[in-house]
Amino acid sequence: MKSRLLTVLLLGLMAVLKAQEAPPDDQEDFSGKWYTKATVCDRNHTDGKRPMKVFPMTVTALEGGDLEVRITFRGKGHCHLRRITMHKTDEPGKYTTFKGKKTFYIKEIPVKDHYIFYIKGQRHGKSYLKGKLVGRDSKDNPEAMEEFKKFVKSKGFREENITVPELLDECVPGSD
Repeated sequence: MKSRLLTVLLLGLMAVLKAQEAPPDDQEDFSGKWYTKATVCDRNHTDGKRPMKVFPMTVTALEGGDLEVRITFRGKGHCHLRRITMHKTDEPGKYTTFKGKKTFYIKEIPVKDHYIFYIKGQRHGKSYLKGKLVGRDSKDNPEAMEEFKKFVKSKGFREENITVPELLDECVPGSD
């Protein structure tokens, strides 16, 4: 009798501990710093431009499953911070931004700590698609890049439109 009671208590304790490990709503916790490893767009943005320089982005989980993304970029000699709230939808990994004008997907890939952020939107009345390979660290990961190339092909992007940006740690004003 004591051994059955002990078994039931241990199973109950394991269930409680397992439940505490799981993120709310069975969603991955995307909070933290993310590094852009590669980008792709349905239009060729690589012609005649100097190399793209990017800074890490920070994602914060909000109540209700929404996410806030903080992006730093440099323009005209100044550093700019942009905050974007991504609203969770009923579809796992799908969010909307800019009053529903853009749809943002987070796609898990089989490489640890790497995801693909995929955006569908409209600008000046024209539809566009963008994809980003992101990771928790700034190190190159050939396996993750191969997964990104598979994604690029599956979505109909041209592989020559893939850009590997220069990763910078922080924005320094006037260093354009």
